Amino acid sequence: MRKWKTLWWVSVSQVFALSLWFSTSVIIPELEKIWEFDSFVVNFITAAVPVGFALGALVSSSLGLADKFNARSIFSVCAIVGALLNGCIIFAQSPLQVVFLRFLIGIALAGIYPISVKFISQWYQNQKGFAIGTLIGAVTLGSSLPHLIRVFFYGIDWRLIVTASSILSLCAAFIIYFVVEDAPNSSKRSVFSIKLLKKVVNNKPVMLSNYGYFGHMWELYAMWTWIPIFLNSSFQSQLPSFPAWATSLAVFGIIGVSGSIGCIFGGLIADYIGPSNLTIIAMTISAFCSLIIGFTFGQSIWITISVASIWGIFIIADSAQFSAIISNFADTEYVGTALTFQMAIGFLITVISINLIPFVVRFTTWEWVFPALSIGPILGIISMLQLKKYEVKKVQNIGEVNQLQV
Repeated sequence: MRKWKTLWWVSVSQVFALSLWFSTSVIIPELEKIWEFDSFVVNFITAAVPVGFALGALVSSSLGLADKFNARSIFSVCAIVGALLNGCIIFAQSPLQVVFLRFLIGIALAGIYPISVKFISQWYQNQKGFAIGTLIGAVTLGSSLPHLIRVFFYGIDWRLIVTASSILSLCAAFIIYFVVEDAPNSSKRSVFSIKLLKKVVNNKPVMLSNYGYFGHMWELYAMWTWIPIFLNSSFQSQLPSFPAWATSLAVFGIIGVSGSIGCIFGGLIADYIGPSNLTIIAMTISAFCSLIIGFTFGQSIWITISVASIWGIFIIADSAQFSAIISNFADTEYVGTALTFQMAIGFLITVISINLIPFVVRFTTWEWVFPALSIGPILGIISMLQLKKYEVKKVQNIGEVNQLQV
């Protein structure tokens, strides 16, 4: 019962804290009216968080912070710092200040997301796919939460959206520190050693999982960033009077609701068919959706939403499994470092794919923009097919050990 309670409260905290990720992205139209900046500045505001996250995660991974300090304390401090930095955006005097604050928020989030995955991995030695899937579902829901908040505050004041996200992050810090308990086997701490990172790089199945994750991330955040703009343009071409708040609600459903469903059921299925099999299935369907979604542009709104919702389910359904594979193949002493390293490089890759989309838009139409994202899952599938032989070997080794014990 304790572990289910822990999963619930950690997931709730993830929803609240991860609302910081896109809290500014959803109010860019309002900020553009204030400062009249161009698309070049928009790209910087969008990319600042993943760049900061990647830097924070790389530093944390290099120092082994996730394996040296209490996970609840790291989460709580970073959630409070992130909330305060996000609140400072209200008082920003220029787009450059917003970019810098967003960069710092990304660093703070590096102490929230990877830490939570490691924390839940300690609680769940079995049913790990479902547990981490539920957690990533919470991350997905939290990332899309500003779109839902915008529905309620649309046309009132953009500062309320920022304030709401900061308050939610403060609530997350309170929950993690005062409500959640430490995992039963979390007392062991590792001392700093650069060998921790070397062990990650030298672990072949761990790196194959990383390569799969990198392909997955190439697609994921570029889709989350640009699907709202794609939907708005598509809906407006079909129905010029389509309200902006309704588009925000559709985006929340596609990213948040569909994504959460994908994560939870993906985790349940992965516990039965194996994590690598689940990732191969999810990336195959996701790649197919990225190839066809553009051809729904300007078509029936419900056709576009349907395809986008399927994409929203499968683009994230496999995300938790890359972390589960890490926790299965990495030794306990460096699993936190391994998870942080995986996410650091993965989010750094998102900066490239996010900025690739507007570049492609300049030379073509929306119909041909998203296929560029299919490259990631295709390469990811190749890596996961190679990983399968290590999973088979591990199962065989476990079977041999069980026979010896008998």
